[in-house]
Amino acid sequence: MGVCGYLLLPWKCLVVVSLRLLFLVPTGVPVRSGDATFPKAMDNVTVRQGESATLRCTIDNRVTRVAWLNRSTILYAGNDKWCLDPRVVLLSNTQTQYSIEIQNVDVYDEGPYTCSVQTDNHPKTSRVHLIVQVSPKIVEISSDISINEGNNISLTCIATGRPEPTVTWRHISPKAVGFVSEDEYLEIQGITREQSGDYECSASNDVAAPVVRRVKVTVNYPPYISEAKGTGVPVGQKGTLQCEASAVPSAEFQWYKDDKRLVEGKKGVKVENRPFLSKLIFFNVSEHDYGNYTCVASNKLGHTNASITLFEVKTTGLPPWKGPGAVSEVNNGTSRRAGCLWLLPLLVFLLLKF
Repeated sequence: MGVCGYLLLPWKCLVVVSLRLLFLVPTGVPVRSGDATFPKAMDNVTVRQGESATLRCTIDNRVTRVAWLNRSTILYAGNDKWCLDPRVVLLSNTQTQYSIEIQNVDVYDEGPYTCSVQTDNHPKTSRVHLIVQVSPKIVEISSDISINEGNNISLTCIATGRPEPTVTWRHISPKAVGFVSEDEYLEIQGITREQSGDYECSASNDVAAPVVRRVKVTVNYPPYISEAKGTGVPVGQKGTLQCEASAVPSAEFQWYKDDKRLVEGKKGVKVENRPFLSKLIFFNVSEHDYGNYTCVASNKLGHTNASITLFEVKTTGLPPWKGPGAVSEVNNGTSRRAGCLWLLPLLVFLLLKF
C-alpha cells in the first residue's frame, strides 16, 4: 500500500478515471538522461525512518499538466491534493520544478513514485524509487540464565532493521578475545566456569549506532578449597585458621575437630563466614586447642573438605640481645666506678715524685 488513498470529494469522483488515463502509462519507462523531450526526475531517494523525503521533478514551459503518483494512487495533480495523508505536502509547482514532500517517512512509504506530465497531448512518465532505512532494533533476546557446569546452552538475539542488521555475540571477559559468534544464535557445548559472565549481543546496519544488549550467564559448580594452611601459635596467644573455597552458588562452611562439629558460641572460639572464606578464631589458645581441624565447604552441587593443623610454637624467654659491648642500665654506675680504680696508684706516684 502507498502513502495514502484518494480524497474522494463528490465533485472529484467524476474525474478520477480521466486523471488516471491522463497520467498513467502502464508500459512507460524511466526517462533517460539524454532524453531532452521529457522533464527529468531525480535519482532514487534514500531516507531514514522518521525523516522527510523530497521528490522533485524538473519540468519546462512545454508542460501543460503535471502530477505525482505512488503506484496507481494520485498524490497531487497540479496544485490539487488527491491524497488523504496529511504527511504529503506540495513544495513547489513552477515552470521549472514540481516537488512534493513526504514527512515522517515510514517503511510502508517505500516503493516507486511517478512524475507524470502532459506535453503536446502526449503523457509521459519518469519514476523514482523511495528507499526507507530503519535503525537496528533488538526485538527478542534470551533471558539471564543459570546452568550447571558441563551442560549446553543456546542464546538467541533477533534484530530488525533496513538494511537487515548484522548480529554478533561477544563474551565480556578479560580473557575473551574477539567475537564468539557472528550469528543470531550462540551455542556453547559443555560450558565451563571460565565461560560464565555477561554475553553482549550487538546489532548494526550503519543506519545508526549499534544496538547492544546483554545476557548474564551464571555457571554453577561444586566447591573446591583453594587455600587451607596450618598455623603455629604460642599458648595464650590469638590464633586463626583460614579456609578459602570457590563455588557457585557460594559455599557454606563447617568446622570439625575429631569428627565433632564446632558451633558458634563455644567459649574462646569464633567462626566467621564470608561468601568464599571461613575463619576459625581462637582468642586465647590453650593446650587442648592444638590438633587437626577439618574445614567442610558445600553447596547444592556437592562438598569438599581439607585438614588444617593448629600447632604450638615455643617461646625462647631470653632477654633481647644487644650485641658486643652493650652495658645494661642496672649496673651502669658500678661498672664505671670499677673502671676508675686502676688510676689511683698512678696518681699517688705522681704526687710523691713532685
